Amino acid sequence: MSLDWLHAPCAQPDAVLADAARAHQLQLTKPPGSLGLLEALAIQLASLQHTSKPALERVWISVFAGDHGVADEGVSAFPQVVTGEMVRNFASGGAAISVLARTLGANLEVVNLGTVNDPGDIPGVRRAIIAPSTANFCLAPAMTVEQLDAAMSIGAQSVQAALAAKAQLFIGGEMGIANTTAAAAVASALLDEPPSCLAGAGTGLDAAGIRHKVSVLERALERHADASTALEQLRCLGGFEIAALTGAYVAAAQAGLPVLVDGFITTTAALAAVTIQPDVRPWLLFAHRSKEHGHAHLLNVLAAQPVLDLGLRLGEASGAATAVPLLRLACALHNGMATFEQAGVSNA
Repeated sequence: MSLDWLHAPCAQPDAVLADAARAHQLQLTKPPGSLGLLEALAIQLASLQHTSKPALERVWISVFAGDHGVADEGVSAFPQVVTGEMVRNFASGGAAISVLARTLGANLEVVNLGTVNDPGDIPGVRRAIIAPSTANFCLAPAMTVEQLDAAMSIGAQSVQAALAAKAQLFIGGEMGIANTTAAAAVASALLDEPPSCLAGAGTGLDAAGIRHKVSVLERALERHADASTALEQLRCLGGFEIAALTGAYVAAAQAGLPVLVDGFITTTAALAAVTIQPDVRPWLLFAHRSKEHGHAHLLNVLAAQPVLDLGLRLGEASGAATAVPLLRLACALHNGMATFEQAGVSNA
């Protein structure tokens, strides 16, 4: 499959409904702006969902898992076998995102793109193996053109499944030992900034481990300095799950499905998606400010105001899932509060 689909136009938010939602907020029994970001979220969702009564009853979560060749460079505090083991944990219901999805009543899809420790066929896991791992991008491009194509298309397929389930919100998550290294590499290349600005502790590196991680990233960025487009940077420095998330975000914007972005790795994918297709940006809401070094910078670059700041750095879409109840409350307040006229309350 060609990646030409990435450049198809995105859906457009409804500006008229945004204005109507904004006017409605001014009529509710509260001082204007007193519910802060909850008001802005309701207005944005009304515009994106093309309705005067936004709702988030049906939430779809896709967690993409894939291993990284750069793990060979010793950039993670955890062994690479954990990726495959966590795929099984997601499916059996023991992971954080499994508990959160169950509590929210959300549809959780787990997609195995390729792990060194292959857990095999597991009920509840979509097996979409590209390769056991990306290549070590210190030595070669992380992906071939065909592998990048496959990963991005698999992400788009998850969006199609969400649409078939009539989802009102798409959340992407990720799992892959060494994927904060890959995300920092992609973000550094996209922004043309040194990796020291973006590389952090990941799964728990100490200061010496972070310095080593930065040195690995510097080698990789020098090796792939000729990657001049976002797609080439993603291919040379990314991971299967980061590419799948990027494809999913573009496909969601094209289909008019709002996206709630999780943490550092998913925000890197969002940055890639917006770089490839700028009209993706209005379809992105941002769940939280991760504790991972570099995430706050990416949020600033994307002019994003996250819903939460809880010191989270787990990934898996856990931060996005945690923010869903607040988005639901934003919708409930918008739809359920009385206006001054209805309540017989004076509006000064």
